[in-house]
Amino acid sequence: MAKKWKEPKLTAAQKVKQASDEKKIVARNKKARHDYFIEDTYEAGLSLAGSEVKALRAGRASLVDAWVEVDRYNQAWVHGVNIPVYAVASWTNHAPVRKRRLLLHKAEITKLARAVDSKGYTIVPLELYFVRGYAKLQIALARGKQEWDKRETLRRREADREAERAMSAAHRRARG
Repeated sequence: MAKKWKEPKLTAAQKVKQASDEKKIVARNKKARHDYFIEDTYEAGLSLAGSEVKALRAGRASLVDAWVEVDRYNQAWVHGVNIPVYAVASWTNHAPVRKRRLLLHKAEITKLARAVDSKGYTIVPLELYFVRGYAKLQIALARGKQEWDKRETLRRREADREAERAMSAAHRRARG
């Protein structure tokens, strides 16, 4: 019989580091996956003010009406992200809805800009989260869905759910 090795106990500093390395989601854009076919995803850093970071750490943000553009200077900007005012920040507060710069590699920005110039593609934000203390925004290169595409997706999801229920019911009957 093989001897099982115990996992070594973590020190307090290791526990803190492990907790800080986890992905802490602040906001999600659920509507994006319903309205668009997601082609490719990217992780972008955000250029934020101090009061914006504090508001995000408090878990307050909305990506509902957000969208991304690449300007003529080859810089990516996110528009419409609502980060509410941080009440304790006094006169150093930020504007809740303003355009914020995305921190991406030049090659990624040019690839996104080229794709958006082609017909039917757009860049939408999917998630806003913290990783290792840095605010990150997951963006996606997406193609818009038609109304019938949305209905087809819902129909397929419902069929998959029914098949899963039938399989689990048959599995339960076979066991018991």
